[in-house]
Amino acid sequence: MSARKIEGRLVIASHNPGKLWELRQLLGPHGVDAVSAGELGLPEPEETETTFRGNALLKARVAAQASGLPAFADDSGLCVDALDGAPGVYSARWGGENRDFGAAIERVERELKERGGKPPFTAHFICALAIVWPDGHAEEFEGRVDGVLVFPKRGDKGFGYDPIFLPDGLDKTFGEMMSAEKHALPGDGSIALSHRARAFQALARASLGPRPS
Repeated sequence: MSARKIEGRLVIASHNPGKLWELRQLLGPHGVDAVSAGELGLPEPEETETTFRGNALLKARVAAQASGLPAFADDSGLCVDALDGAPGVYSARWGGENRDFGAAIERVERELKERGGKPPFTAHFICALAIVWPDGHAEEFEGRVDGVLVFPKRGDKGFGYDPIFLPDGLDKTFGEMMSAEKHALPGDGSIALSHRARAFQALARASLGPRPS
């Protein structure tokens, strides 16, 4: 089955300001009219699935059914090898009810120390994207980027765990990169840098067509 093209209005099924900004930056050049779930007053469902793909599909389905529009959702997180893949799908919840990622970063560092681990602390970011149409048709895409964790945190850009994540082969954390550098989608077909841009790169090839020049 060929991928369905995205046309007209699209709901971004997220209430996270940082994610909304990044996703709009990625969608904007394709002329997609994106509105957020929060702007439409849609509920924020509890993320009860055990995988990134499962949670992305759950959020997109809820938004598509509630809005009657195609809905786009992502679920992403940091997986630390020395913590057996944690925080993983609980990445946001490690920041507590207020999604305090400063506290979440402190927890990562504390738990690594409690386990007696020694650097380098290898880790990876995963991003799963899902698009669901009101008729139930769904498509999924995934991106991953590997790297190591650095302490103390470096940089005040981005959001979440960006200030402690150093991608393999680079000398700047995501927290030290401008959005254009972190999420650049290479025009030569080579792979993008961030996990979210890599997942979006796969989505764009399948459902958005060529990026306008």
